[in-house]
Amino acid sequence: MKCSRLFFLLLLFVGLSAVAQPPARRNEAAAAKKTAAANNGTAGKGSIREFPTAVKMPEDAAWRRDVYRRIHLKQEENAPLYYPVTPTRDRANLFVYLFRLILRGKIKAYEYTIDANEHLDEAHVVKGRKIMDDNSIFYETVEGKLRVNDADLPSEDVKVYFLKESVYYDQHTATFRTKVSALCPVVVTEFGEGENQYKPLFWISYEEAAPHLAKLSLMGSNLNNAAVISADDYFSTNRYRGDIYKATNLQDRIIEQYATTDSAQTKERTRIENELKMFQDHVWGNLPKPKSLSTAADSLVQAADASDTGKTASDRRKKTRRASRSASKNTASPPKVKTSKTSSSSSRTYSVRRQRR
Repeated sequence: MKCSRLFFLLLLFVGLSAVAQPPARRNEAAAAKKTAAANNGTAGKGSIREFPTAVKMPEDAAWRRDVYRRIHLKQEENAPLYYPVTPTRDRANLFVYLFRLILRGKIKAYEYTIDANEHLDEAHVVKGRKIMDDNSIFYETVEGKLRVNDADLPSEDVKVYFLKESVYYDQHTATFRTKVSALCPVVVTEFGEGENQYKPLFWISYEEAAPHLAKLSLMGSNLNNAAVISADDYFSTNRYRGDIYKATNLQDRIIEQYATTDSAQTKERTRIENELKMFQDHVWGNLPKPKSLSTAADSLVQAADASDTGKTASDRRKKTRRASRSASKNTASPPKVKTSKTSSSSSRTYSVRRQRR
């Protein structure tokens, strides 16, 4: 009886000690459980941190060149940014996707100023309502929220993008990179006979939009529907094509301001492109490779053969000239017959012999 009572008291003591934990330990356990639940909830909703983006450009880059390009969406390389013109259930073009992000407050739009430069600061932030008012885009306000029909967005007229890219050399990683820093959609109004009017809408910071662009899928091929690439990878791998219309300079001028003719503008764009390429070649040391020993020996033999052939031909020409000269001399002057001085004496001897007979 006593043993059973002692055993019961021992079990009761162990149970009370397990339940009566210190408050600090209970609070720590509750905090850990709350953090785990929050992490699971974030993972289920899909955070933008799940999509890695390109490497950021260091502020202390050893060399950098900022250029502005004009991206025409009708070109084959840029067509994935333009289509589909009308959004479908699971696809949308770049402009519709960006404008939705602006209306939802996911990214900021910055005003396009007269100097044509991007000003990515709070003083130049422009709201989605103002963009629609300035460009006559129809919208409705329902319970204090803006409602815009995708059919009312000028996605079909946005045929050009202004793009700013920075070509730089990162001395920390010894890499040469090209990074997009800003985008500007441009509405193109065609009047016929090659006359177009360009109206830039707004600037966006690519760094702000990059995590969201990683979720936008672009069709990379009409033949292979599995060739899908994200918009962030599209820009990070520099698959776009566009002409340079400005390079950052002291006077802050675009090419059209100091190159007035079409040929001069083309020549200036080519010059800037060659400068970028030459610098990259210089960084990586892509100089003409020295010839191998066998190639050098073959070239020397060929040069010697060529010189010998040249000498033989010249010698032949000289011999031919000498022979022709000698032949001409022989033809012009017939050979002289030498007269013998003993002719008279021989005749005298002959006569003497006849006399003796």
